[in-house]
Amino acid sequence: MDFATAVKTCLVQKYATFEGTASRSEFWWFFLATWIFSLVVNYLAGNVHPACAILNLAVLIPSLAVGARRLHDIGKSGWLQLLYLIPLLGALILIFAFFIRPGTSVQKAN
Repeated sequence: MDFATAVKTCLVQKYATFEGTASRSEFWWFFLATWIFSLVVNYLAGNVHPACAILNLAVLIPSLAVGARRLHDIGKSGWLQLLYLIPLLGALILIFAFFIRPGTSVQKAN
């Protein structure tokens, strides 16, 4: 999946779809897109917090959805994203233990 297709899939076609799977490329391209959009908004808005907050709220649901679908792709539950609640360590665990793993094409999580 390429950059534009991943962004279109996550923001338009599967905005709040938590079922199914997402490939590694879909997840990481969308992650890169949100990171780039965040940098652009921060630069253009001059770190105006309401603009940053609006962007973060706009991509919160699709980010959680693509994360859940990515976890489903490796045969795990989307609820593992609750690890994000552990500062820094939770994100590191999700990235290095789950998100970078190749998918298994499992249609449903355990």
